[in-house]
Amino acid sequence: MKSNFTFLLSLLFLLSLIACRETAEEKEPLNVVFILVDDLGWKDLGCYGSEFYETPNIDRLAASGQLFTNAYAASPVCSPTRAAILTGKYPSRVGITDWIKGNDPKNRRLLGPQDLHELPLEEVTMAEAFKEHGYHTFFAGKWHLGDEGYFPEQQGFDFNLGGHHMGQPPGGYYSPYKNPKLSDGPEGEYLTDRLTDESIRFIREKKDQPFLLYLSYYTVHTPIQANRTYVGRFQEKKKSLPDTVNIQTPEHDASTITRQTNADYASMVYALDQNVGRLLDTLESLDLMDHTMVIFTSDNGGLSTLANPNRIAPTSVRPLRAGKGWCYEGGIRVPLIISMPGAEAGGEIAEPVISTDFYPTTLEFAGLAARPDQHQDGLSLLPILKGENTLDREALYWHYPHYHGSGWKGGSAIRVGNWKLIEFYEEEKMELYDLSQDLEEQHDLLAENPEKARELKKQLEAIQKTTNAQFPTENPEFAGE
Repeated sequence: MKSNFTFLLSLLFLLSLIACRETAEEKEPLNVVFILVDDLGWKDLGCYGSEFYETPNIDRLAASGQLFTNAYAASPVCSPTRAAILTGKYPSRVGITDWIKGNDPKNRRLLGPQDLHELPLEEVTMAEAFKEHGYHTFFAGKWHLGDEGYFPEQQGFDFNLGGHHMGQPPGGYYSPYKNPKLSDGPEGEYLTDRLTDESIRFIREKKDQPFLLYLSYYTVHTPIQANRTYVGRFQEKKKSLPDTVNIQTPEHDASTITRQTNADYASMVYALDQNVGRLLDTLESLDLMDHTMVIFTSDNGGLSTLANPNRIAPTSVRPLRAGKGWCYEGGIRVPLIISMPGAEAGGEIAEPVISTDFYPTTLEFAGLAARPDQHQDGLSLLPILKGENTLDREALYWHYPHYHGSGWKGGSAIRVGNWKLIEFYEEEKMELYDLSQDLEEQHDLLAENPEKARELKKQLEAIQKTTNAQFPTENPEFAGE
């Protein structure tokens, strides 16, 4: 009898320990690591089909998470997309539709609208939402959303390493950085390494507390500056490539590179990958991956199209058309990988998604209340990450009413299902494509489907009106070509 009583006491004690452990595990903080790469093209990763660049660690992240095949940046240039990520709003709704401070020529037919040069402090950013719930928030890298008074520390981040008003590293990728928000490292220190070092230090310090880490690499933005450690690897690899001379094709008044052959650029991509690997290794060694969401993406398409005949763009995103600066697929379709506990490993998601979705997605993952008045243009991706149905969204939309050095002359685009309409403002024309049959956007179906074009144009105008989109105006000083 006594032995039975002792057994029952032992069993109850064991069950109580298990219950306590489960409770502790349930209360384990859910963290978010958001990795944003600058100008990384849709085809710049091994897991997206690159045969010249090497990205084994990012491919490893894709194998452990979900790879999106129809992910889009909210704009074909950086600052508007960065604003969209942090606010959950389309760039036209925020009022930032060009890179800051933009390209505003006075000798062209159209004058671009005067958009904002900083993210308004009235916006409740993703970082502020997390901070309100006790999260430690850390920013490292490129900001490009305003000058003094509008830096990351004014927008919800407890720490800011390297984020200031410039859109590229003022001192290049090796110390001295000439960055007012980042102290110089030892001679020869590499910027991508340094930003990762700082991020790892933050993770180790906050490993037992909830955190939002926003790692916004400057790479692979210009200047294209070879990583000294890895460039030889790709110079040798380039020797085995077939003819690398005739690799450009016309795009309107510009030129697009058609193949990936730049060894300097490849070394920068490889250095990025090695640092993503170090970050993942840190999360794994600290047993944080089981309660951390990792998002990896880019702010716009790869730099593959330029109007300057004396310059050759550094990367190719073929089969997509054009690149950064354009509302063709090459300028807006980007890599996106999301890893989170409970999601299928190694899956692919074809559902079209966009930058505004990250804000509500991260909130729902962390168990925090949605803020629909703020992230008005985003949808949580958790349902599709968990294998549920498609998202309830009618359209995706882009508004870039400015000139750009890629040869773009202002316009907008809308995608509804597989149909995509692009409007070109200076040329006063539209093009219509069926992306399910023509990912390369080579066959304009406008003449064959005028009703579909009118339908999409009506939807485009409705979104533009709802988001308070601003448009270019005729330049009274323009004398013609």
